[in-house]
Amino acid sequence: MRQINFVVIFVICLALVLFGIENTESATIHVVRGVNIEAPLCIELMISLGVGAVLAWVFSVWVQVQGYFNINPQVQQREMRIQQLEEDVERYRVELEDLQPMLPGTANKDAGTEEAVA
Repeated sequence: MRQINFVVIFVICLALVLFGIENTESATIHVVRGVNIEAPLCIELMISLGVGAVLAWVFSVWVQVQGYFNINPQVQQREMRIQQLEEDVERYRVELEDLQPMLPGTANKDAGTEEAVA
């Protein structure tokens, strides 16, 4: 995947360089009424691409930040239920271990296995 990303970025940068070499004539940008910027077309293109890249990065960071704070309530409920069930299982395991010596036939089975081993 990294190789594909590298190739895509390389091709885009190469296209921009070739476009910049071919378009060195001056162009005017009308920012707001009364404010005009005149610069070579390749410089204007690089500036606009840089601004676009920064905006894309900011949007990406913003989406990730929203993801950290927007935890699905259903997921939270399921996690709480799982935790409760794990606690119940542990409690039942302890109760079963406490009750196991009292079960009928448990002492006989242990004695029989000891004799077979000896």
